[in-house]
Amino acid sequence: DPPPVQLIVQFLEQASKPSVNEQNQVQPPPDNKRNRILKLLALKVAAHLKWDLDVLEKSLSVPVLNMLLNELLCISKVPPGTKHVDVDLSSLPPTTAMAILLYNRWAIRTIVQSSFPVKQVKPGPPQLNVMNQMQQEKELTDNILKVLKEQAADSILVLEGALKLNKDLYVHTIRTLDLLAMEPGMVNGETESSTAGLKISAEEIQCQVCYDLGAIYFQQGSTNAAVHENAKEKFFKTKELIAKNGSSSLHFTIDEERLAGYCQACGVLTSSSDDASQQATPYSQIHSCMKSGNYQDLVKIFLEDNVTLSLPVQFRQSVLRELFQKAQQGNDALDEVCFKVCVCNTVCDVLQGRTIDIQFCQLFLKPSKEKIDFLLEVCSRSIDLENASEVLKRKMAAFLKNLCLGLEDLQLVFMISSHDLFIKLLKDDERKLLVDQMRKRSPRINLCTKPVTSFYDIPASASVNIGQLEHQLILSVDPWRIRQILIELHGMTSERQFWTVSNKWEVPNVYGNVILGIKDNLTRDLVYILMAKGLHCCAIKDFVHAKQLFAACLELVTEFSPKLRQVMLNEMLLLDIYTHEAGAGVSGERPPSDLISRVRGYLEMRVPDIPLRQVIAEECVAFLLNWRENEYLTMQVPLPLVQTNPYVKLGQLLAATCKELPGPKESRRTAKDLWEVVVQICSVSNQHKRGNDGRVSLIKHRESTLGIMYRSELLSFIKKLREPLVLTTILSLFVKLHNVREDIVNDIAAEHISIWPSSIPNLQSVDFEAVAVTVKELVSYALTINANNHFWLIIQADIYFATNQYSAALHYYLQAGAVCSDFFNKMVPPDVYTDQVIKRMIKCCSLLNCHTQVAILCQFLREVDYKTAFKALQEQNSHDAMDSYYEYIWDVTILEYLTYLHHKRGETDKRQIAIKAIGQTELNASNPEEVLQLAAQRRKKKFLQAMAKLYF
Repeated sequence: DPPPVQLIVQFLEQASKPSVNEQNQVQPPPDNKRNRILKLLALKVAAHLKWDLDVLEKSLSVPVLNMLLNELLCISKVPPGTKHVDVDLSSLPPTTAMAILLYNRWAIRTIVQSSFPVKQVKPGPPQLNVMNQMQQEKELTDNILKVLKEQAADSILVLEGALKLNKDLYVHTIRTLDLLAMEPGMVNGETESSTAGLKISAEEIQCQVCYDLGAIYFQQGSTNAAVHENAKEKFFKTKELIAKNGSSSLHFTIDEERLAGYCQACGVLTSSSDDASQQATPYSQIHSCMKSGNYQDLVKIFLEDNVTLSLPVQFRQSVLRELFQKAQQGNDALDEVCFKVCVCNTVCDVLQGRTIDIQFCQLFLKPSKEKIDFLLEVCSRSIDLENASEVLKRKMAAFLKNLCLGLEDLQLVFMISSHDLFIKLLKDDERKLLVDQMRKRSPRINLCTKPVTSFYDIPASASVNIGQLEHQLILSVDPWRIRQILIELHGMTSERQFWTVSNKWEVPNVYGNVILGIKDNLTRDLVYILMAKGLHCCAIKDFVHAKQLFAACLELVTEFSPKLRQVMLNEMLLLDIYTHEAGAGVSGERPPSDLISRVRGYLEMRVPDIPLRQVIAEECVAFLLNWRENEYLTMQVPLPLVQTNPYVKLGQLLAATCKELPGPKESRRTAKDLWEVVVQICSVSNQHKRGNDGRVSLIKHRESTLGIMYRSELLSFIKKLREPLVLTTILSLFVKLHNVREDIVNDIAAEHISIWPSSIPNLQSVDFEAVAVTVKELVSYALTINANNHFWLIIQADIYFATNQYSAALHYYLQAGAVCSDFFNKMVPPDVYTDQVIKRMIKCCSLLNCHTQVAILCQFLREVDYKTAFKALQEQNSHDAMDSYYEYIWDVTILEYLTYLHHKRGETDKRQIAIKAIGQTELNASNPEEVLQLAAQRRKKKFLQAMAKLYF
């Protein structure tokens, strides 16, 4: 007997056979009793298999299963032609809702399955009828897939809606199908009730739907990374439901190995900031760390795994090998990471009774205090002494003993021997025995001559304690702990200056002179270290600890130094600016009025003899410009401040220029003032020097002091600005300054460029090379602030065009058009694609030998450039797609010329393509102007999208 699934195929094939009428014409299958019974039998076989899609998909082709599920929809009273997404599932009978769910689940699963590579079956001897049948089935499958993909969005919405159903559904059984097949008068309504058919619980439905949705979202994630988040959410929900209900359900099966693979992949492809990713496996976390270069977290994962022991030893070794390979390729920063991971692996090997790897011995040939510290930390965190077995304790003790015996530096031995872990693991007599072994092992180790009874009798323990305290001092960011350590250190010795312990502790010179003038050694060390650590925390954006350190320092200096108190208030203001800009400011939230008042107060401060850092004034002015405090900068800032502080003067001129931008040209006096200030900054001082040969040569000083600040300082200040109007203003100024140059061939376009003067009295004094470099740096920075500003993108494109980088120029010209037209689905504004921009795009294509693209772009000009278009089309050595672009041409004159050209060359195929393009009814010259414009716009859109795919 054939298996049940094959019966479905036989029944449906018989029911779908076309008929032949008396005139020998092929007719669709008749809707007679025989065919209805055959379809019903096919449905009954599927019901016997409990509508298990896994079973059905493995044995039935896409066309057959499509026919089967359509029959299910029909018999379940789903009106033909009804969009499933428009139907409210909660209002339908349970079996009808379940039929819709089954169909849409199958649709989604089929789309996902079609994206997987399929191993080609090796064909047997060719048989014409078999090949024809296979080709027909392939074409039918492709057509069905095309429809399913078009309806994929609707199917996803249907399944998402199903997740909101909190009720059980029922699927047809053989009995309910028999009831439906009865005459209408014989049905008692049972099939419409909530108890007819095989019950599928709400949890089972949600589990299967979540899995199917996760699979389609994962597949879509290849083109949209954000969709991976949706996939991850659905897969983790599936895992929860399986854990809750058990995997041995009667009505659905999920490949749990594949589900685990999906979950692991989602954990790698998505960020680990949300709660769901907390459940990611250590494998995915390690892959993510390796990919992003987050080696600090990588070491943390290995440390944690030394307790859980979930990672296989082979995997640990493979990660270490990969790190070694990267280190050998020249990344010296990875040496420390390699050592730390190797230590984690070694301690894990020790606890599990494996031999120590040779790599550990090689890395430990030159031990240091830092290496010993980390090793002891790993050992301490890898064993829980209270709950560990005696076997584990003996293994760890033996490891530490052997480590001591391998060290020649007694100070490093003391570090291990005085550690809590060592003291708890080894008894007194074991430590005595170890000392004897160390005395005898080598003459190079000069131990004291008197008998040593314990490690505590070895001299120099005081220096060890000082070293340990200094190490804690370096690591600590708790101000009260720092104070306590310093008190202990000063109690042990009065000869040391502990602010010099770490060369990483740096305080600006303007502050250092004041702090080092404090007479009390303890206070001096404490103030210096608190400020140095606070500034370091600011630099690494650890603003919470920076605030704690600065607050403690402020409280300390308030007692004895008004000067240092003001210094700390200034630094805390800068810290608050950084905190707001990195936090609420990122989302556009305005700073509190109190902060703005403090910024103004700092700029207006007139306290004599206060050491000031220039960066604070710089950040304050940038802060006011970024938050559009133009009124204050232009009208309220004190005049003496403008005259003495170059950043305030620059900020005032920028604010006034931005404020006047909408006004008439004659009101832009401030624009001229700003122009003159920037020209002075970019000017060079010339000096004459007589050489050995008696001739006089000219020396140019790049960083001159002619202006209110150096050019590098101006550039650094501009890179603190985020306000688009301010950036556009300063960028257009530098572009205009670049264009003023006499030998310039290609001007750069910019917004508001007309407000600047068009000439400079002394051109020779301006360092135009520095101006060109500045323009490049500024536009690159501006695009990091807003990569979708089309005016900035045009500037970037013009720069590439001016430097003969035509492919890159086209990339940015196209990007500028794409961002302001929804990827060319709308018309590109004419102030973006001006005639100058189009002509430059034409020149780029011409120099890249893409001559057909040149001809098409000639149509974009206000007046079509037929001369350039015809000349381009005459070129036979074209590097673009040539005749495949003809569908984008809407100008009939160009198409007629193409027809003539191909006829002249005897290129019949290409001539036919041109004739086909010219014969389209929408290009008929008799059409209304609106129709012709619509045809042109449609071709523009398609051409620009094709170009974007080529150059993006």
